Amino acid sequence: MMTGADILINALAAEGVEYVFGYPGGAVLHIYDAMFKQRKIQHILVRHEQGATHAADGYARATGKPGVVLVTSGPGATNAITGIATAYLDSTPLVVITGQVPIPLIGNDAFQEVDSVGISRPCVKHNFLVKDVNELANTIKKAFYIATTGRPGPVLIDIPKDITALSAPFEYPDTIEMRSYKPVLNGHLGQIRRAVDLILSAKRPMIYSGGGVILGNASQELTEFTRLLGYPITQTLMGLGAYPGTDQQFLGMLGMHGTYEANLAMHDCDVLIAIGARFDDRVTGELEKFCPYAKIVHVDIDPASISKTVKVDIPIVGAVDRVLGEMIQLIKESEQQPDSEALATWWKQINIWRANNCLHYEQKPSLIKPQFVLEKLYEITKGDAFITSDVGQHQMFVAQFYKFTQPRRWINSGGLGTMGFGLPAAIGVQLAYPDETVVCVTGEASIQMCIQELSTCKQFDLPIKIVTLNNGYMGMVRQWQEMFYDKRYSHTYLEALPDFMKLADSYGHIGMQISKPSDVEGALKEGLAIKDRLVFMDFIIDPDTNVFPMVAAGKAHNDMMLSPEREIA
Repeated sequence: MMTGADILINALAAEGVEYVFGYPGGAVLHIYDAMFKQRKIQHILVRHEQGATHAADGYARATGKPGVVLVTSGPGATNAITGIATAYLDSTPLVVITGQVPIPLIGNDAFQEVDSVGISRPCVKHNFLVKDVNELANTIKKAFYIATTGRPGPVLIDIPKDITALSAPFEYPDTIEMRSYKPVLNGHLGQIRRAVDLILSAKRPMIYSGGGVILGNASQELTEFTRLLGYPITQTLMGLGAYPGTDQQFLGMLGMHGTYEANLAMHDCDVLIAIGARFDDRVTGELEKFCPYAKIVHVDIDPASISKTVKVDIPIVGAVDRVLGEMIQLIKESEQQPDSEALATWWKQINIWRANNCLHYEQKPSLIKPQFVLEKLYEITKGDAFITSDVGQHQMFVAQFYKFTQPRRWINSGGLGTMGFGLPAAIGVQLAYPDETVVCVTGEASIQMCIQELSTCKQFDLPIKIVTLNNGYMGMVRQWQEMFYDKRYSHTYLEALPDFMKLADSYGHIGMQISKPSDVEGALKEGLAIKDRLVFMDFIIDPDTNVFPMVAAGKAHNDMMLSPEREIA
C-alpha cells in the first residue's frame, strides 16, 4: 500500500523520469514530501511556473523524452498555461501535474481553486481529473502514452490534495491499451506508391519539411530521401536541423522571413513533397496564391493536419520515418528515375535566385549588426551548440544565419511565439546535456519575461551562455510599426532597461557588455570559453536593422520585401 503521493513519485520513476520542473504550494505538499524522501528523481525548483513548463519543454525538445512539470492549484496552474500552450502548438511531449483542492471542495470556490481541466482543455492533447486513488497509476501511464505517441503534445493530470493522502495498492502497468486512441504508424502502401510515381515524374520538384521530421526522429530518412532524388529542400522554422543546413540542396528556411530562393522555388514547383509540416500561415502567406502549379504530397502522423489548410492531392497518414523508408525503397526499386534534364534546368533557375544573396548585409565599423554576431557565434561553435531563443528579430536572425546540421539543436517557440521561452528552455537543455554548449539568443525585451530564472541557473550551477541582441526596442514590433504604421513607435522603446551586467552579477553570474563590432568575436570566444559559469553577453546592436526577406501579412509567399541593398536578377 502507498499514498497517492508515493504512487505518483514511483510511477514517474518507472517512466524513467530524470527531472521534475516545479514550484511547491499547498495542494501539492504531500507530493513534495514524497519527493523529499526519494533520490531517483531530481526536482528543479524554478522561480515561476511558466519557467517550469518552458524548462520541461526545452528538455523534451532536446532529448525527445517527455518533460515533466509539477505545480500547485490555482495560480500555480494558471501560471503554467502559457508554457502548456507553447508546447501544444509545437507538439512537445509534456506531462503536467497540477494540484487541486480536495474533492469535497471542488466547485465551492475554495482557496486557490480553479478548473484546471476546463482552463487547459483548448491547449492540451488530453487532460485528466483523478477522483479515485486506485486509478492514479493507470492515469499516469495513459498520460505518458498519449503525450509521446502519435503527434506528441502536453497532457495534464489534475490531482486533488486528498487523493495524494489516501492509500492504495501500487502496481504500475508495463504497457497500456486505449480503445479510443490508436495512432496510425504505417502509411497506406497504395498511397505511397502513387506518391512515388508523382515524385519521380516531377520537372520542378520541391521538398518541404517541418518539425514533424524532428519529432518523428526521421532526420536520417529525410536526408537519404533528399540526396537520393537530388531535389531541392526547404524547411520550416521548427524543422531546421533535420536536414544539414550546410548542404547545397538546402535552400534555407521558407516563409515570412524565408530566403528568396526557397520561397520562389516553392511558388514555381510542380510537385511539392510536404513531410511533417502543417502549412501554417507564416509559411503559406495568402492561401489562394500558395504553390499554384503544384500537385501536393503530404506525409504526416496527424490526420487532422492533412488538408486542414491547403488541399493536397496525395495524403499519407503515418509515422514519417516509416513512410520515408517505404518511399526510399520504392525509389530504389523503380525503373523510373528523376528527369535529369528537367532537374538540371530547375537547379539552374534556383541558382539564379540564390545568386541574389538575399541575406546579404554590411557590417560597418560603428554599429554591431545582429547578423554579424550570429555569424561569429556559428563560426566559433562550429554549429555544434544547442541554441535556444525567444521570439522576435533575434529568433529570425538565428534561423537565417546559424546553420543547423543536426536535429534537436534548435529550441525555439514557433507556433505560440512566446517571449520568455529562451532562458528556461536553456535550463532544460543544459540539465539534459551538462557537458554541451547551450546558448540562449534573446532580446532585451524577451529576456526580462522570465529573467528570474537566472536564480535557478545559479542554484543548479548551469553554465548557460546568454547572447542578448540589445537594440533598445521590441525589435519585431518596431519593424512592423516602421513599415506599416508610418513609424508610429507606440510603446516599443524600452526607456528603462536595466544594466544587465550588474543584474547578472547580482545573481552570481558573469556579465559582459559589447558595443563595438571589433570586440564581437573576442567577447564570444571569451564567454564561451568559461565552462563553469553562466555568462550574460549584452550586445548593443544597430537599432534600425530589420529582418529581410519579409512577406507582409496578406501577401503571397513569392511577394517578398527584400533589403534595400539587394538588386534582383
